[in-house]
Amino acid sequence: MKVFVVLALALASVSAGVLPQDTPVHPKDIQGVPVIQGRITNGKNAAENQFPYQVGLSFTGSSGSWWCGGSIISNTYVLTAAHCTSGASSVKMYYGSTTRTSPQLSHTVTSSSFQQHAKYNSKTLNNDISLIKTPSVSFSASINKIPLPAIASSYSTYAGQTAVASGWGLTSDSASAVTSKLQYADMKVIANSVCQQSYGSAVVTSDVICVASVDKVSTCSGDSGGPLALDGKLIGVTSFVSSKGCEKNYPAGFTRVTSYLDWIKTQSGVTA
Repeated sequence: MKVFVVLALALASVSAGVLPQDTPVHPKDIQGVPVIQGRITNGKNAAENQFPYQVGLSFTGSSGSWWCGGSIISNTYVLTAAHCTSGASSVKMYYGSTTRTSPQLSHTVTSSSFQQHAKYNSKTLNNDISLIKTPSVSFSASINKIPLPAIASSYSTYAGQTAVASGWGLTSDSASAVTSKLQYADMKVIANSVCQQSYGSAVVTSDVICVASVDKVSTCSGDSGGPLALDGKLIGVTSFVSSKGCEKNYPAGFTRVTSYLDWIKTQSGVTA
């Protein structure tokens, strides 16, 4: 099946005039790593309350358990990736945590609280976005929402600007143990045309943001669904990396939040 998916992506990209050099995968699907995964590879330790909008998500399903990230966008909604909610029966949410296993607050909800994008495509990785309806949480210095970008910024590519990604877990492709501290990295947004050279235009559509990976700094397993922020606004949801590994200096891909502002508003009522 994987061979078929790769061939289909290649053919789609050729027809669009862009031949991919690499195969993208969702970070949580990278092989050869522990079940509970995560982390910005070669990133920095986050300070207390530096990312109050970051949540840790421990999903459980028939195929086992997996770790993802998410972003608080209101008192009752968390935004994450569709490939995180896909196949899950429940999720335990960790709020206000810099140390991964010591949250200020936690809640568990079932899949009935998931609002996964109806057109999520696991083959092309398109529409990789989900909402989780949560019990209402009170905001504080350690737990707070991140604003969505304004509709007026929908036409911005963000190319050349530096955004920040955050998440927990592995320190490298070969790591066998997770880190307990929330990690972050500043990453430069690149033009989609550049990212298409790696993954093709069937994957890197206008609904995707890519960042450059330099000096082995990238998102990785378990960062899935986590935030990419710019100027205090949520512009991306961690979606894919190179199938060759997180430290290979291939671009990392994010679902472009501005492409889904109407969907978010319709599903949750949350606006910029």
